[in-house]
Amino acid sequence: MRKNIHPDYGKATISCACGEVWDTKSTTKETKVSICAKCHPFFTGKQKLIDTAGRVERFRKRYGMKSEE
Repeated sequence: MRKNIHPDYGKATISCACGEVWDTKSTTKETKVSICAKCHPFFTGKQKLIDTAGRVERFRKRYGMKSEE
């Protein structure tokens, strides 16, 4: 490898908006993320499907499907 062209690779701290903090190695000292695997809805099982502007109802009405109740 050529000298003096690569960034320093050392300890780094990653922090999530939920408060989770872990240590790793990176070229940056600190990184802040908005969502991690601990608080992401897909991994926690608290995922919600949100029907915005009645799209599901319009689909069911258009194709003759009964709505689930």
